[in-house]
Amino acid sequence: MKIGIAGAGHIGRTLSRKLSAAGHDVKVANSRDPESVHPDALSTGARAVFAAEAVKDVEVVILSMPLDRLPAFAEPLSEALADAVILDTSNYYPLRDGHIEVIDEGQVESEWVEKQLGRPIVKAFNAISSASLAEHGRPEGTAGRIAIPVAANDADARKLAIGLVNETGFDGFDAGVLAESWRQQPGAPCYCTDLTSDEMPGALAAAEKHRLPKRRDISIAAIAERVGDGTTNPDAGYAVRLTRAIFL
Repeated sequence: MKIGIAGAGHIGRTLSRKLSAAGHDVKVANSRDPESVHPDALSTGARAVFAAEAVKDVEVVILSMPLDRLPAFAEPLSEALADAVILDTSNYYPLRDGHIEVIDEGQVESEWVEKQLGRPIVKAFNAISSASLAEHGRPEGTAGRIAIPVAANDADARKLAIGLVNETGFDGFDAGVLAESWRQQPGAPCYCTDLTSDEMPGALAAAEKHRLPKRRDISIAAIAERVGDGTTNPDAGYAVRLTRAIFL
């Protein structure tokens, strides 16, 4: 399958490496030039390109950038094939993205993204930390394999994305339509808590929409307090322990 990844941060870089290792033809771009793409993203055969090239002539476009940058990407994305599946990994963090009034008032993040882009999207790879995505993939059928929720209005697009999740070492879990994807937003019980497929249905059902923003912001404040001046990062397991304590 031909896949273009726009965004070569930690999530995009890992997806580039894992999906090309799985045999897909992968192009990856960041906001600068191809030479600035991290070598790890290219270590299993992906090619670095300019962002405008990443979306052209591919069957799947993966958007892996901060949510506030997505509206400006609508124009480059218009060059993607009409039937390309658009997969979005973003999350809304007001401290980074600035306040978006309609989301603050309750609009589902992925529905806002879909409106900004003018294209149907699949929401996936947003509810797992970059460290877990990079380090905790396991072969299909492994006991305790982590599940990643996938939401989309189009059942075929959802099925395709679930297959890609499985190829990266995780159980793709059908989380239904975009209107319900708030259940995998920051602050929700399934968000970055590394749950299995058996645990996922209960976590999605237990989500309480009005509680998510406060829980999201508490987790960010706790991480900021721990890292202090930013010279020391918490260990890779800290974020999962924290989100399990706050979100579950």
